[in-house]
Amino acid sequence: MNQHGQQLSIVGLIWRQRRLNPIQAKPASARRRYPLRHEQLTLVHVPRDLTRLRIRLSPPDPGFAWLLDHVARDHALKHGWSKTRLSVTCQGLGILARIQDTPGSRIKASEVNQLDPIVFSRQPILDVLDAAGLLEDDREPSIIDWFDRKIADLPESINNEMRVWFEIMLYGTSSAPRSRPKAHVTIKVRVRSALPAVHAWAAEGRTSLREINRDDVDRMIPSQGSDRALAGTSLRSLFRTLKSKRLVFTNPTTHIKTGRPESRIPLPINENAMRAALESNNPARTALANLIGYHALRSEHVRALLLTDIQDGRIHLPGRTVLLARPVRESLSAWLDHRAIQWPETSNPYLFVTKQSAVRATPVSNVWVIHTLGMSPQALREDRILHEANATQDIRRLCDLFGLSVKGAERYTNTLNPT
Repeated sequence: MNQHGQQLSIVGLIWRQRRLNPIQAKPASARRRYPLRHEQLTLVHVPRDLTRLRIRLSPPDPGFAWLLDHVARDHALKHGWSKTRLSVTCQGLGILARIQDTPGSRIKASEVNQLDPIVFSRQPILDVLDAAGLLEDDREPSIIDWFDRKIADLPESINNEMRVWFEIMLYGTSSAPRSRPKAHVTIKVRVRSALPAVHAWAAEGRTSLREINRDDVDRMIPSQGSDRALAGTSLRSLFRTLKSKRLVFTNPTTHIKTGRPESRIPLPINENAMRAALESNNPARTALANLIGYHALRSEHVRALLLTDIQDGRIHLPGRTVLLARPVRESLSAWLDHRAIQWPETSNPYLFVTKQSAVRATPVSNVWVIHTLGMSPQALREDRILHEANATQDIRRLCDLFGLSVKGAERYTNTLNPT
């Protein structure tokens, strides 16, 4: 008989609390080298619902789970993460370590994307895995899905022919005629320029690009200007590729002259907008406006600037060194003071950082530069070069100051004496 009563407890409560604690002791299996070189293939792929999985399950490889927890904490310390960000990231990594078909192998990016986006921020998890060499990036480029939507309503034969052209532009080819992969921006421009003609041919009842002749091309491309040049270049690339793969009998774009895209004349910008950026209370905006407004740096150069690129009042750019003007030095000094106060623990090596990039090691985006500056950085750059061209009319000086080619400098001097 129990003289003092019966103590009740909830079944499994103590066990679950013990499992939720982070791994403290280094397991003996952690001495194993990761990631494992072999991989266990699955007979049947069954999609997992990771939103219902809980971390209380024991990891199949405690050493690998310990390693993920260790590298996450080390990464967080280097990049100044908050405790909440670290805790959530460790939980996500713990779940991924428990669902591996081959415990200890690289974790696929597609598995990270299966985590509940409401609970877990996926990018920090990807950053930790990538920094540790434990990430297998099996994600398809977004341009593939974009292209699939663009050609979805085309006839099957034309769809397949367009896909051959797209894949060669995207991945390149080692067979004759050899070609290198194109930049995604270039691919999108070519596809957009060729699609109006291809859709028009499909609307006329054509079921294959083998049916297209020279007259069909002449009818579809614009009569003049940059639109004609872009459409002609894109269709020529399309049919040249199909001809090399023997998917069309002849190249209907042969001997069709389409010219070159027209060069846009550089124009001065609104002085009020430029003055507002130069006198802004936002240190980042003022620094950007001074860098581009005085030295005409490109947006990609500004984004790629490292802290170590600024030394002794000079900026070291690829292939040249720029002596900074006094207002630029003052604005950069104010920005660096603000950066040190705002993100004292960040290890981001780039000159400009944001709330998002301060906890990573990536540069700011072009969208951030445009939004912060309040105007197009390219327009501000052109205004500066145009001002110098008006003042000196010296092509050599423009090349030395702004890193232009002779042809690029002539684009600005020609505005003074148009031919």
